[in-house]
Amino acid sequence: MSMRRKAAKSERRSERKPSRRPQPKSSRAPSGKHASAEAAKASRPPSRAVVMRLAAEVDALAAQLQDSRARILDLEARVDVDPLTDVLNRRGFERELKRSLAYVKRYGTSAALIYIDLDGFKPVNDRHGHSAGDAVLKAIAAALVRNVRASDVVARLGGDEFAVLLWNVNGANAAAKAGALEAAVYGTPVRWSSSTLVVGASAGVVLLGALDTPADVIARADAAMYARKDERKGISSLRGEKVQVTQ
Repeated sequence: MSMRRKAAKSERRSERKPSRRPQPKSSRAPSGKHASAEAAKASRPPSRAVVMRLAAEVDALAAQLQDSRARILDLEARVDVDPLTDVLNRRGFERELKRSLAYVKRYGTSAALIYIDLDGFKPVNDRHGHSAGDAVLKAIAAALVRNVRASDVVARLGGDEFAVLLWNVNGANAAAKAGALEAAVYGTPVRWSSSTLVVGASAGVVLLGALDTPADVIARADAAMYARKDERKGISSLRGEKVQVTQ
């Protein structure tokens, strides 16, 4: 009977005794020698090899960035260039015309626009194909560039139409230059297979005014060009012809 009482008493004690929970591991930073070693390792400067590798990577990235910037600038410039003739396209020409008008208005300088349309170009395409026409356009653009100053602007407006912006010229000089460009076009034959391709040109000339808009100048130059074309109809020689300048 006493043994049963002792067993029951032992069971009651075990029920009242709280269970021990596992204690969490300490998260305190290491101390003593371990802490000193880790601090020394963290403060140790990178090796020379690591520094050289990082410097090489920085140089490579800088070179790539410079190359990308150069390519972007080139692409931006090519947007304004006619891919066939390598002179300005209409977009580039309109930008330069706006700039010229602003300069004329601000400083009172003189400038002129020569609007050029090729004569006899359509038969070249019809008889010899568009590749022959492209060859003629390239040759004409190169001839125009050769016959103006470096400060002047040559552009292909589209099709067989070209424009030339002249700086610091009066009406007489602009008319003389227009006549010279007509002669330069006529004097640029292109050999194509067994044929020699020759085209003419009609050039209309206008002076830029301080109150002009780009649309005004282009409209006047276009009208002057068609007047010149009517004047040249049926004429096969360019000698003795005079180009009129409209104000």
